[in-house]
Amino acid sequence: MIWLSVLSLSLGVQSIQAQSVAPKYSNEFLNIGVGARALAMGGAQVSAVRDVTASYWNPAALMGIQHKYEFSLMHSEYFGGVAQYDYLSFSTPIKSESQVAVSLIRFGVDDIPDTRFLYDANGALNYNNIQFFNAADYALLLSYARDLSDRFKVGVNAKVVHRNVGKFAKAWGFGLDVGGLYVNNNLTLGLMLRDITTTFNAWSHNAEMVRDVFAQTNNEIPVNSLELTLPRAIPSISYQFGLGEQFSLLTALDLEVTFDGNRNTLISTELMSVDPRMGLELGFQNLAYLRAGVSTFQYIKDFSGERTLDFQPSAGLGVLISNRFQVDYALSDIGNVSETPYSHVFSVKVSLERLEDGFRKFKDW
Repeated sequence: MIWLSVLSLSLGVQSIQAQSVAPKYSNEFLNIGVGARALAMGGAQVSAVRDVTASYWNPAALMGIQHKYEFSLMHSEYFGGVAQYDYLSFSTPIKSESQVAVSLIRFGVDDIPDTRFLYDANGALNYNNIQFFNAADYALLLSYARDLSDRFKVGVNAKVVHRNVGKFAKAWGFGLDVGGLYVNNNLTLGLMLRDITTTFNAWSHNAEMVRDVFAQTNNEIPVNSLELTLPRAIPSISYQFGLGEQFSLLTALDLEVTFDGNRNTLISTELMSVDPRMGLELGFQNLAYLRAGVSTFQYIKDFSGERTLDFQPSAGLGVLISNRFQVDYALSDIGNVSETPYSHVFSVKVSLERLEDGFRKFKDW
């Protein structure tokens, strides 16, 4: 049954209750990324981002925003339209040395059929008894950034996470991210520390609603539990090249470092795993952009046992329609290139009231 498959996946956190370590993959919807520009560049953004989406990638980079008000909106559909992914953010300065932002992320599967009562008391099929529910994850990010000097910027995210699986289960969580930037002309070094305090999700379950079905299918009855998301670090470097008077080239490299043991990444040890992301952005007169990136390096085994290195490519375009409105597009692959279709991602950015010269000394790429 479709609803049971989704429910079992969403409630899988119960298995960690008897374990002494946190799961490797928790709150994974927060690792998808936001903004078509970023996804086109393979997610290499910690030191390269300069707009309102910095609230997600690196809150310190909010100091690079050159407008008093900036909005961003993104919608995409994954897995053949089954899952909906939405992002909305807003940012504004506090005087000249601080910036705040608020962001909302939702990843959900809607209208999942609940077939528990498909058969009525007489054993006959009754499709009128089918009900529907949603399985959705939400995150609210409250961001603050501050100038320490012309070269050093810092930022912090306070995030509230809410996850629900219809009437069956729900969770609330809280965590903190910390980011920093060092800017020296065309060179930028960045560091993002995600879930630095270890983000938690406290799950509560309505076990009575699924007890009979789970017992019949030999599944463990879910109980209230605590799910942890361990910290990870993302050091980054980016450099802006000038190509004549009309063109520019931005190069970026991020190294996502996790500390929960071996993962299927390019570099993997018992102590940590490193997953690199690389991105390029070719700009023309700050009006049009061509982007490309690679990420998610993984070793794939074939039927003969041989391993090959696979990766996820991406590409995209960006157009500044006016001084206030920009549209970005990304062609991004969510899984293995040979198995999962490419996903089309669009995002828009609205910028209002450009800041006066000298208000913000951060380089405007």
